[in-house]
Amino acid sequence: MKHQTNFHINESEYRLLDILWDAQPVNSMKLAGLCLDQLGWKKSTTYTVLRGLREKGLVKNEQATVQALVSRSEIERQESHEFLNKKFHGSLPAFVAAFLQDKKLTRDEARELQALIDQAAKEDGI
Repeated sequence: MKHQTNFHINESEYRLLDILWDAQPVNSMKLAGLCLDQLGWKKSTTYTVLRGLREKGLVKNEQATVQALVSRSEIERQESHEFLNKKFHGSLPAFVAAFLQDKKLTRDEARELQALIDQAAKEDGI
């Protein structure tokens, strides 16, 4: 996938990408049909959103075949960093504390989170 460093997408663009990631590469008419079935969008709406994504360099549409140029994980990573920065001043501990304030973790969830923390610390040489 082409690496994008800073992209901003709206909810409609994300919803189209979500369908595209699962179906790609896909014919643009078939994509319009998927968007009609899953989102209730008219063909013109799909093509308008698709054009915006293409102008941002996030998808390509060659010979009526559409493919994402950015992965789901890249979008998720950027969106989570933006959320963390905007709502918690970049503090992951502040986010986790707020998230867990009214939530009980299962033993498996706690183990999974601990494994993620351990892996991240290991990669950072901690």
